[in-house]
Amino acid sequence: MTQKIEIYTTSSCFYCKMAKRLLNEKEISFIEFDVTNNDDLRKEMLSKSNGSRTVPQIFINNRHIGGCDELYALENDGLLDDLLINK
Repeated sequence: MTQKIEIYTTSSCFYCKMAKRLLNEKEISFIEFDVTNNDDLRKEMLSKSNGSRTVPQIFINNRHIGGCDELYALENDGLLDDLLINK
């Protein structure tokens, strides 16, 4: 099954770049939504993330996993690959 990865970012966010780097290193394709100057996308992000305002906000198969720290925690715990492959 193909996974669906969505990441909401801003253009100047260091943590967004770090999250995208990890996904790129793992050769994981993702859809990026840059909310820098887009209020509609920012509202969509807030709604999907239950009000989380920081970026990045990352979703795997429509499941909100959080931001960069949570993404790296999944990777460090050996759980990210399973999450990407399953469900």
